[in-house]
Amino acid sequence: MTRLYIWLQRHPTHVDGVVAGFLVLFGLVSMVAGHRGWWLFAPMIIGAPIVVRRKYPARVFWTVIAIGAFQVLTPSVIAVSGFAVPIALYSLAAYRPRRQSLTGLGVCIFGALVAVLRLRPNVDHNELIVYTFVFGVLSSPMIVAWVAGDSMQYRRAYYVDLEEKANRLERERDQQAQIAAATERARIARELHDVVAHNVSVMVVQAEGAAYAMDTSPESTRKALGAIAETGRTALVEMRRLLGVLRTQDGVAERAPQPGIDQLEDLLEQVRSTGVTVEFRVDGVPVELSQGVALAAYRIVQESLTNARKHGGPLVSACVGMHYNERELRLRVVDNGRGAQAPTDGQGNGLAGMRERVAMFGGELSAGPLPTGGFQVEAVLPYESVRVLQ
Repeated sequence: MTRLYIWLQRHPTHVDGVVAGFLVLFGLVSMVAGHRGWWLFAPMIIGAPIVVRRKYPARVFWTVIAIGAFQVLTPSVIAVSGFAVPIALYSLAAYRPRRQSLTGLGVCIFGALVAVLRLRPNVDHNELIVYTFVFGVLSSPMIVAWVAGDSMQYRRAYYVDLEEKANRLERERDQQAQIAAATERARIARELHDVVAHNVSVMVVQAEGAAYAMDTSPESTRKALGAIAETGRTALVEMRRLLGVLRTQDGVAERAPQPGIDQLEDLLEQVRSTGVTVEFRVDGVPVELSQGVALAAYRIVQESLTNARKHGGPLVSACVGMHYNERELRLRVVDNGRGAQAPTDGQGNGLAGMRERVAMFGGELSAGPLPTGGFQVEAVLPYESVRVLQ
C-alpha cells in the first residue's frame, strides 16, 4: 500500500486520467440510452478536461462550466455535469487564490438554481419546499468541494511554510557551525603563533649564544644546547596538545593544563636565560582568575616579551607589571629596546592575537612606542569571576 501511495503521489496525471475516463464512459452510456441529437455529445466530453485539472485549474473549471451550462440550457442529460463540476471546483479552490474560487462557487450555485428552475419554470407554493430541497441537493456537492479544496490549499501553504522554516533553521545551523569552526581555527592559530614564536625565538637566541661560546666556553655551550632541547620539548608538548584537540573525534581531548598566572615565573626564568633582564611587579590583592582570563594574561606577557627579545636589541630589559583592581586586571609590559624602529612581526599577528584575546573578555589593549624610547603594551582584562585568594 505504501508503494502504491508513493506511485500515485508521483503520477497525479494518471489518477486524473482514470477519473476523466470514468466520466467520459458514463457520458457515453447516457448517450446510448435512447437519446438523440448532436448536443448529447456534451455529457461525453465534459469529463475530458479533468485530466489536466491540476496543471490548468482555472481553464479546466471554466471549460467544464461552459459545457455544463450547455447541458442545463438544452434538453439533455445533466447527470455527468453533477460529477465533473464539483471536481473542477475543488481543483480551482485547491490551486488558485480564494477570490477566484469564491467566484467559481457562486457560478456553480447559480447554475444549480438555473437547473432547478429549468425542471419547472412555474413553481407552485406547495412545491416550494420540494424545490428548495432539490436545490440544496444540487448545491451541497459544490459547497463541500469548495471547502475541501480551500482546506487543501491551506494545508499545502502550511506545509510549505514549515518546510521553509526548516530550511531556514538548517541554513542558520550551518552558518553557526561555520562561525564556530572559524572561531576555533582563529583560537588555535593564536595559540600556535604564541607557542611557536616564543619558543623558537628562545631557541634562536640560545643557538646564537652557543655558536659564540663554542670555542671559548664549552660548558656554556652545553648549557645553551640543553636549554634549546628543553625549549623544543616544551614547544612540542604544547603543539601536540593543540593538535590533539583537532584530532579528537568525540570532542573530549586529554589535554595538559593551560598555562596561567602561576606559570609566569617559569616563563620569566626562560626569558632571563636568554640574557634579557626582566623585572616582575605585582600590585593589589591577587584574585583567582578564570582559566580564560589567566590564559589571556599569560599569552599577552609571553608575546610582549617575545617581541622585546626579537626587536629590542642585544641589551634590552623589560618590566612586567600586574595590578589587581576590584573588577579588572591591568597588565603592563615595558621594554627599553629599539622596538619602535624594528620591523614588525610578519603581518602583525602577535599584536592582532593579543587584541583578539582581550576583546573576547570585553577588555582594552594599547600598544606602541614610548616617547623616551622602548615599547609598551598595556592590557585591561575584566574578571569573569572574582574570588580573593586566602
